[in-house]
Amino acid sequence: MNEQAIFFPCAGESLLGIVAAPAAPATTGVLIVVGGPQYRIGSHRQFLLLARALAAAGYPAMRFDYRGMGDSTGAARDFTAVDDDIAAALAAFRQHCPQLERIVLWGLCDAASAALLYWARSRDATIGGLVLLNPWARSEATLARTHIKHYYLRRLAQGEFWRKLFAGQLGFGRALRDFAGNWRRARQADGATADAEPFQKRMLRALADFPGPSLTILSDDDYTAKEFLETCQADATATQALAGPGLTRIDVAGADHTFSSRALRQTVEAATLEWLRRALPP
Repeated sequence: MNEQAIFFPCAGESLLGIVAAPAAPATTGVLIVVGGPQYRIGSHRQFLLLARALAAAGYPAMRFDYRGMGDSTGAARDFTAVDDDIAAALAAFRQHCPQLERIVLWGLCDAASAALLYWARSRDATIGGLVLLNPWARSEATLARTHIKHYYLRRLAQGEFWRKLFAGQLGFGRALRDFAGNWRRARQADGATADAEPFQKRMLRALADFPGPSLTILSDDDYTAKEFLETCQADATATQALAGPGLTRIDVAGADHTFSSRALRQTVEAATLEWLRRALPP
């Protein structure tokens, strides 16, 4: 395989992408969407290494910088406003690898959310699959519910908590105020703003409506992943989608948010490749 840097236009700006192309490329490619704020290499060089692993297995892969990030020009923006960047990258990927018949969007954290939001708005028929790692679905209510369920209850089961409490070392009043604040926020509904539907609702609808296969990889030791599940569990359609035949879910025990160790990175690579071979055969 070889890697090539390409520049391509997006709304008057110039974006940089890196295409890893195998000698005998498959007709399915993977566009690695970058979460922010970071650029195309990814934390722990994860996106670079993933692209090379995919290309070594025969799948063309492309990673790129959004406007305002890395070596791309323009002003930076958040994940809810990168549809034009993803569309431009898809067009450049297809132009560089004309044999591609379908492209999988692969994203971690808010890049997974951006992939869902892009498909929700575009209904792009060339998107053959989605790989979503620890999607970002944060709101004040979901964060509070996650803390109550996964932090406070775990603390109550720890001997250290009770030793500090009885020794007067805990700061009990402050802890109680924090808990009360989280309890109030947890009971709030996630509502729309005055002029827009919450991005979480659009994400979940895309998760349920996407007609192709999808893979969701969730870290066992990550609050973002737990918040995503809390958000899904509060939505009947999303809950059904998570259990549906078109979605494969993998929970990685002991994994942090970015799968930072070599072993965890390789677990993600292997899971992605196995899913590609099974869900999107030639």
